[in-house]
Amino acid sequence: MKIGVFLVLFQNDPLEKALDYVKSVGAEAVEIGTGGYPSNAHCNPEEVLKNPDEIKKFKELVESRGLEISALSCHGNPLHPNPEVAQRHHREFENTILLAEKLGVQTVITFSGCPGDSENAKYPNWVTCPWPPEFLEIVRWQWEEKLIPYWKKMAQFARDHGVKVALEMHPGFCVYNPETLLRLRDAAGDNIGANFDPSHLFWQGIDPIFAIRKLGDAIFHVHAKDTKIDPVNSLVNGNLDTKPYTDEINRSWIFRTVGYGHDLGFWKDFVSNLRLVGYDGVLSIEHEDSLMSGREGFEKAVALLKEVVLKEKVGAAWWV
Repeated sequence: MKIGVFLVLFQNDPLEKALDYVKSVGAEAVEIGTGGYPSNAHCNPEEVLKNPDEIKKFKELVESRGLEISALSCHGNPLHPNPEVAQRHHREFENTILLAEKLGVQTVITFSGCPGDSENAKYPNWVTCPWPPEFLEIVRWQWEEKLIPYWKKMAQFARDHGVKVALEMHPGFCVYNPETLLRLRDAAGDNIGANFDPSHLFWQGIDPIFAIRKLGDAIFHVHAKDTKIDPVNSLVNGNLDTKPYTDEINRSWIFRTVGYGHDLGFWKDFVSNLRLVGYDGVLSIEHEDSLMSGREGFEKAVALLKEVVLKEKVGAAWWV
């Protein structure tokens, strides 16, 4: 298993500088943002695809440093009820798949998307309970009329170009837990899988270890990101929390650097269970810890994951 980073963390640095830095810290892979909400500071597929020389140059910039590209990521909402947003995110998703094919990258990451509550909606509508009864009708309409038709089409498009799609299970979108991921996978095909990010599962009350065992070979890519549940605020207000992420002291949970929400023992179990279900790819560090700078959080995450992965390798050799 290799340690990587979601490179949008260093989007304010030129690509070459960002690559040199992550290599110096000990990362072995990079996940590149290509559109959607993370934007495309280091790689704009629409522009790169126009020139084969640019594709070759981009690939060489990464590989010449002994790094690999674990995935291209365009986390967006191609089902957004605002046609302008939906079309832009869909176009970026298609171009990302086409670029992944040219680069020989097998995995493209995005969100499932979330429609509104009807054709007349202005904003996405994420339903979290079955009552009043119209909520169930919204969910039925979203899945049957929007989500499944779109993903049947796009799963085939990705398959035609030799690419797998890893959906990040994220509240606010129709696919947010193992059950919804597997429901869409059953409907659209096994070219759809998960970008497994435990941080979004913790605050939903999901045990990431059990989720790994449930998803099995549907896990295509993994994010290394932690979450800390506040023991005071959570027990008073629960974990549904719409306060800004910067209001840390009043929130029920916040994103943390690996090891600052759950201890080393959890991360050992996390990596071990990924191995048990056959995942031996990249642990891509995503930094959204508002209590640490990007560099501090990244370096701490690399140090912890190196300890875990190294011990896993030693343990595996001993077992054999």
